Amino acid sequence: MSVPGRRVWLFDLDNTLHNADPHIFPHINRAMTAYVAQQAGLEEAAASALRETYWRRYGATLLGLMRHHDTDPLHFLQYTHQFDDLPKMVVYHRAIRQVLRRLPGVKIVFSNAPLHYAEAVLDIMGVRHAFTDVCAIEHMRYQPKPGVQGYLRLIREHRLKPARCILVEDSAENLKTAKRLGMRTIWISSEKRCPAWVDLRLESVLELPRRLGAVG
Repeated sequence: MSVPGRRVWLFDLDNTLHNADPHIFPHINRAMTAYVAQQAGLEEAAASALRETYWRRYGATLLGLMRHHDTDPLHFLQYTHQFDDLPKMVVYHRAIRQVLRRLPGVKIVFSNAPLHYAEAVLDIMGVRHAFTDVCAIEHMRYQPKPGVQGYLRLIREHRLKPARCILVEDSAENLKTAKRLGMRTIWISSEKRCPAWVDLRLESVLELPRRLGAVG
């Protein structure tokens, strides 16, 4: 897909379009700890510590498991992103549908999550149709944000011009990579101090339509 000359909105998913903290992230963290325990033969506490170590060292638990335990990434993602009742776990504002309709340009989800989970969440929110595509961790060849390879693959496959792209994210580190590539950056955060690479800070994506003038 080529989108020359058009503004392109790149949206993170978890804690940007919806709130993953109350239910989803705790579930994923427990599942990841159980998976690490199984793979490494560790008790729960040691597995949790190793999961944190891999996350801090490599930016993702999966990368540590792939490097040190020869983990199959698809098996890991399926195991850690299974939910018995996902519709009850997704916390979001219904107004997000109208917000997305009011934003001019192409919209793409750019997430470190697996595709099956990302599309399920978007369907639950009723916004899957608002996005031209979903670029998930599989499309990034398991090289998650903030690593630059995933961004470059997205840019190449969609023939994007970074100067026309706006990344909307809750992670300041992920925005830092985007800024280095020439994208504009919007940080979804309640923090009062903004890093130099953030162009605009909002507490919620619901603020986007009335702050379009500040985006440029």
